[in-house]
Amino acid sequence: MHVQVVLFDGFDPLDVIAPYEVLYAGGAASAGAVSVELVSAEGPREVPSGAGSLTLWATAALDPERAGVILVPGAAGRLGEPGEVPGQGAGEGTWQPDEFISVLLGRAAATGLPALVKAAMEHPEVTVATVCGGSLLLARAGLLEGRHATTHHTGLDALGASGAHAVSARVVDDGDLVTGAGVTSGLDLGLHLLEREVGPRIAHAVEELFAHERRGIVWRDRGLAPVGF
Repeated sequence: MHVQVVLFDGFDPLDVIAPYEVLYAGGAASAGAVSVELVSAEGPREVPSGAGSLTLWATAALDPERAGVILVPGAAGRLGEPGEVPGQGAGEGTWQPDEFISVLLGRAAATGLPALVKAAMEHPEVTVATVCGGSLLLARAGLLEGRHATTHHTGLDALGASGAHAVSARVVDDGDLVTGAGVTSGLDLGLHLLEREVGPRIAHAVEELFAHERRGIVWRDRGLAPVGF
């Protein structure tokens, strides 16, 4: 399983690093059955995060034709919308520190990233995964209509308004679309992908290494539907 973790200007570092480390450790534990790299829609470049001066380096261009997993993070910044606080607007159209998350996601949605992810979602051997606001980024581009997905709890209404079936769960597995909720859910999403693709023993070994016990049930659209809730 090869995993391409996408960087875009203003990304949330923990959305990226948590699943990256889990999947990288899974590769070590499985003698190379999993590989992971940082990519961007534009190709190799230094990419600023939305958390202060922290940047990461994308080593390659996102390739939607490469079998495996493409993982899209959310953005780091202020909650809310421009104009809610006087004097705090949407900036000048380029990245700047302490932006609104909605602005960062909108800006990323206006790049070539959504078209590449759309091509990946049409590829039968690619699974697209998201952490936190990554699902909102895809929803803005109309890529999640009719799909079951989750996001940070503050964005569930917006996700539902996009035409997706918003689910309040830590991780939602909708087949070739796997989404995580809040920022730290990237740990659980990474472990779920390891268990799903290379087996529970590898996932358990990494879980023990990181001293992290997964939270909640991975939600799938199967089985009996609950009544009276």
